[in-house]
Amino acid sequence: MPSLLTVLLLPLSWLYAGVMAVRNMLYRSGLNPSVSFPEVPVLNVGNLRVGGTGKTPHVAHLITALQQLGQSPAMLSRGYGRRTRGYRFATATDTAATIGDEPLQQFQQFKGTVPVAVCEDRVVGIRQLLSEAPATSVVVLDDAYQHRRVQPSFNILLTEQERPFYEDWVLPAGRLRESRAGAVRADLVIVTKCDPLLSEARRQDITRRIRSYAKPTVPVLFSTYVYGTPVAIGASPQPTGPEVLLLTGIAQPEPLRQYLETAGYRVVHHARFADHHAFTEAEIAAVAAQLAPGQSVFTTQKDAARLLEPALAAVVVQVPVFYLPIDVRFLADGDARLLELLMPYFQPHAVV
Repeated sequence: MPSLLTVLLLPLSWLYAGVMAVRNMLYRSGLNPSVSFPEVPVLNVGNLRVGGTGKTPHVAHLITALQQLGQSPAMLSRGYGRRTRGYRFATATDTAATIGDEPLQQFQQFKGTVPVAVCEDRVVGIRQLLSEAPATSVVVLDDAYQHRRVQPSFNILLTEQERPFYEDWVLPAGRLRESRAGAVRADLVIVTKCDPLLSEARRQDITRRIRSYAKPTVPVLFSTYVYGTPVAIGASPQPTGPEVLLLTGIAQPEPLRQYLETAGYRVVHHARFADHHAFTEAEIAAVAAQLAPGQSVFTTQKDAARLLEPALAAVVVQVPVFYLPIDVRFLADGDARLLELLMPYFQPHAVV
């Protein structure tokens, strides 16, 4: 049942959805051209809603799966939140300010072994990336579901279990960037942040509801998060007690908070900032000032990429700050099915 505010905002949502529908029609008809890349498969990971569906860990999982298939993947992102413009190929000297927090996280996670680049124009970005990293056998696009100028080989749509796109509304009444009908472009839908014990009956019901907007036979997989051991980026090598301050600048920090509480930690304060927030020395100092003896600061891996900015190093190094790495785990036979869906794109002379 939509709230009163949602109902009041629906006329604006219908207007926005209409504009996006016309845009999509122009691309579908060919009046607005899309560019394909026959040289290599282009795999896109995106969503219909604004932020918070888990793109970054799923991109990392996809890259690892491609490596298991013997491929040499490279990643291209817009680089949201960076202070630079145009194409940029990531190097060890880059920071969140130069390439964005999510690309930096990917570059650091794969220790520079996977080429990472950023560019607002994905067509230009792919061409430049293939030129600078000629060994690339597949390009993974991060968050380009609405970037229709590129025609991906394989479109992966993410949606959360707790707020699936089929129960959401277009901006500003809801969080969708386009109408639910946009799901029809997906070649695979992944339901993210699932309850690890999600029943088969519930999975079938969610699949049915997704397919009422997407292709009738689109594969639907279900994934959950697995949190790793805390990684220190500050003054202490490991947490010293169960009481923690949570520091986040992401769209959906609730899963992390829930995990900490179920893992035996007690969140005594949550300093919550907007997604991609650029932390300041004063903000970190204010969080540190609230710490009592034996307490630590916990944050996300994406936030850690921004906390490691050179301008913040002098403050962060004095605070017991830890991030929790996230791995994606598929429910049931999801990992095997993902590999099966990817393999045809790397079979010689295969038609997909």
